[in-house]
Amino acid sequence: MIESLTRLRQQSKPRSHKHFGTHRRGRIVAATVAIVATSLSLVSCVTNEEDGTPEGWEQILPDPVPEIQAMVPEALAQRGVLTAGANPPFPPFEFKDSDGQIIGVEMDLVRAMASVMGLDFAPQEQDFSLILPSVQAGTVDMGASGFTDNEERRENFDFIDFLYAGVQWAQATDRETPVDPDNACGLTVAVQRTTVAETDDVRPRSEQCVAEGKEPITVLSYETADTAATALILGRADALAADSPITAWAAERSEGRIEVVGDIYLAAPFGFAFPLESDLTPAAAAAFQHLIDTGDYERILAQWGIEEGLLEETLINEVPLAESAFNAS
Repeated sequence: MIESLTRLRQQSKPRSHKHFGTHRRGRIVAATVAIVATSLSLVSCVTNEEDGTPEGWEQILPDPVPEIQAMVPEALAQRGVLTAGANPPFPPFEFKDSDGQIIGVEMDLVRAMASVMGLDFAPQEQDFSLILPSVQAGTVDMGASGFTDNEERRENFDFIDFLYAGVQWAQATDRETPVDPDNACGLTVAVQRTTVAETDDVRPRSEQCVAEGKEPITVLSYETADTAATALILGRADALAADSPITAWAAERSEGRIEVVGDIYLAAPFGFAFPLESDLTPAAAAAFQHLIDTGDYERILAQWGIEEGLLEETLINEVPLAESAFNAS
């Protein structure tokens, strides 16, 4: 794990998956896209509403840890329910199953953290643009919606990081000529609108193509990551560019129709958002460290097919917990 994390961090540069304001890293407010009936069997594997969790999935709910329970702010402990703002669809981080329940790897992680703190967990679906303001206002306890931990956001929030991820491309498995992200001039590439994959990767590559006198990249920009993946499956695009867990998830659910290509790059940390200097952050950080120490953290991510970019210790704003202002020891 640590080798994967080190490699990702060495490849990284400052970025923001979700742009500050109404847009997010690859996601903006979810939109429903109609697809002709003859295509449903092809694309159901990558749409937001799925039958449920991956095959072999099980709920991981650790026992409460008394010393961590004692760190929970009194008002929250009395309420007994940890709330988190989330904005599906963004599989595998968060999306809805066929019953309308919000599921995903972030939901599993936060629910496990809540269990360590002796709390229940209730995700709250919100427009993405409202989540951070709600965290600030105390309407929800935290934000768990694929946030990138970056310097801009740290001015108003603290982040418990849970994963390093970057951009990765995918192509159709039956493609005769392999896609090379570094030689993509003239290709058609599907992305999620306003994501780093679009703004920091594909469009700059296209501009470079033009500057070199080559054909530009045709960018197909969609509201959600699942519809971008669908465009690749249906042959409307030569490639998909998205955050690496999103690309891996789409490939896994595509029944062998698409595959990841190339390396992961533009790596950055994803984190859970908390009010600046909140009394809850030390308890949540201790709970997260407990998940790492017991192996539950790795098991939860593995159930969702995430095996790269894992952390070996809790980071708050990319600083190890033991070195942060939140260290309770």
